[in-house]
Amino acid sequence: MSPDKQYFAHETACIDPGCEIGAGTKIWHFSHVMPGCQIGPDCNIGQNVVISTGCRLGRNVKIQNNVSVYTGVELEDDVFCGPSMVFTNVGTPRSHVSRKNAYQRTRVKRGATIGANATVVCGVTLGEYCFVGAGAVVTRDVPPHALVFGNPARKMGSVCECGVRLTNPKPGTDIWECADCRRRYQKIGPGLMEAPA
Repeated sequence: MSPDKQYFAHETACIDPGCEIGAGTKIWHFSHVMPGCQIGPDCNIGQNVVISTGCRLGRNVKIQNNVSVYTGVELEDDVFCGPSMVFTNVGTPRSHVSRKNAYQRTRVKRGATIGANATVVCGVTLGEYCFVGAGAVVTRDVPPHALVFGNPARKMGSVCECGVRLTNPKPGTDIWECADCRRRYQKIGPGLMEAPA
C-alpha cells in the first residue's frame, strides 16, 4: 500500500484513472477497475475480477475470483459474490447490434449472498440478506431473506441475517427463528423482516 492511497492493489491489477476506491479495500491479481467506478471501504476484489465503468460497490463487499461486474450493476454494503458467478446487463444481446444505451439496472441489496457459478439475469433486484444458491439462474426479483436455488431460481426457504436457514417453531404463525443467533422474523409480503423484540 503506497502512502498516497489508502487501499491495496496488487502490481498486476489495472486501476484506470477516475475511480473512487475506499480505504482498506484490497484488489488482487489481474483484476481491472474501469473509469468512473465507486468502490467503498474495506472491500475485497479477488483475482481476475472486472469492475466496469459506472458500477457502485458499497462497504465491505466481497467479490471472489473470476467475476465481472458490468455497467448497470450496483452492490450495496456487505454483499458477497461467489467464485465465477455471472452478472449480465443486456436482455437481448447480439454481436451485430449495439445496445450500450440499453443496459438494464441490477441491484443487489445489503447483505445478500450470491453463490458460486450462479447467474443473475439483468434487471432484477436481490433483496436484503437473500441467499442465492450455487449454480442458480436468477430471472426475477428475490425477496428479502429468501433462499433461492435451481434453474430458474425458486424460493426454497428463508435465511437469517447471519446466513443460517430459518425455521418456523410454531407452524401456522408468521414468525420465523434462527437456531443459531436466535433472531426472529415475521413475514411481510413475499419476504421477511426482523420482528420487534
